[in-house]
Amino acid sequence: MGLGEGAGGAWRDAAVREAVRQGLVTAERPVAGLLDVRAVRGAAAGLRAAFGGGEVLHAFAVKAAPLVPVLRLLADEGLGAEVASPGELALARAAGVPAERIVLDSPAKTVAELREALALGLAVNADSREELARLDALLAAPGAPRDAAVGIRVNPQVGGGSIGALSTATETSKFGVPLRDEGARRWLVRAYAERPWLTRIHAHVGSQGCPLELMAAGVRDTYELAEEVNRAVGGRRIRTVDIGGGLPVNFASDDVTPTHHDYARLLAARVPGLFDGRYGLVTEFGRSLLAKSGLILARVEYTKSAGGRRIAIAHAGAQVAVRTVFAPESWPLRVAVYDARGLPKGADAVPQDVAGPCCFAGDLVAVDRMLPRIEAGDHVALLDTGAYYFSNHYAYNTLPRPGVYGYAGGQQADGTPDVVAGVRFATVRPPQTLDELVAEGGAARVADLSALR
Repeated sequence: MGLGEGAGGAWRDAAVREAVRQGLVTAERPVAGLLDVRAVRGAAAGLRAAFGGGEVLHAFAVKAAPLVPVLRLLADEGLGAEVASPGELALARAAGVPAERIVLDSPAKTVAELREALALGLAVNADSREELARLDALLAAPGAPRDAAVGIRVNPQVGGGSIGALSTATETSKFGVPLRDEGARRWLVRAYAERPWLTRIHAHVGSQGCPLELMAAGVRDTYELAEEVNRAVGGRRIRTVDIGGGLPVNFASDDVTPTHHDYARLLAARVPGLFDGRYGLVTEFGRSLLAKSGLILARVEYTKSAGGRRIAIAHAGAQVAVRTVFAPESWPLRVAVYDARGLPKGADAVPQDVAGPCCFAGDLVAVDRMLPRIEAGDHVALLDTGAYYFSNHYAYNTLPRPGVYGYAGGQQADGTPDVVAGVRFATVRPPQTLDELVAEGGAARVADLSALR
């Protein structure tokens, strides 16, 4: 792949060139993540526009980019945070996300986590009957908050997508209260009727590989349950519907499809009552907000040939692209090739493998791919990796976490980079040092095992 088409590709090429020129990727620091701040802002604006005004909270799924500066950028753009662990909550709070814009989801919340969430004023979605019983006890205790924002996650059991491991609304999914199991619907209606503080309902159907129609069907079934509950109690017991996230991403080209607008328009057609002002709305998108904004840039250390196949050995493999390496059919990535100066290479395409640095044979991010002839000292860019990739490290071979940098710069009237203004970078996360790796490996306790007899 050579010079990217359109303004997005031009920005990407400019960022790669400047990352090499400014020394963000070098022989000593051979891999880095780059995040297009302009594109992130645009994605956030597009999401807000897609769902319009009214009482809407867009809670970014922190698991997709657990990086404090990224969460702060999104908060500045009007988004909240969806968290699923004490660590994700700590990151969101460090980013300055207000408690009232944080939603806690997890199938394994401890009593301590629930108590803290209630005390802070987070929204909490109970994942099971047992968890609801814990909340009963916590909210009945002296000093418990009187205005808790609590809901139940339901599993509408509408089926799975093409990636089984990410399908959350199957018949036997571990998530939520299964809506179609015998007696479950009656139990849910009764649970809401008996608890005036239970005012929210949540479902998360989508993820990569899920068609929009399946996602909309799950939202429709959840909405219909909310309507049934409100009829049963004779009022607005459920006041907020959390539709989750999971909009899939197109990894085949620079095109953003489907868009948040596509999904919102489908929901308006399938579940019009969701938008008539009677319900507050929560979304929990992650990958679809950031994937297209990021790339991983890695230096090529060697090239070789085996069995007639050219192989480029680069510094980005399973440690940053674990899903692509272990499930390439589900998570294929486009690869762009740049020369030693960071300029696009666009000619002389030949079939090649792009291998990573990890010591196992399957550490491959591209196999038999038609790419410009790669040479040692060139650079490869793994595209569409702004979500989950450079922020979810796999520490195989004790490889350090790469630095992550956001970029922006001036642009011309047609949206292409202004070469005079240049590209500016801000550090999101500095590269991990060897001293930090050694400390993580227990260096402070070096003799403790040997002292045991």
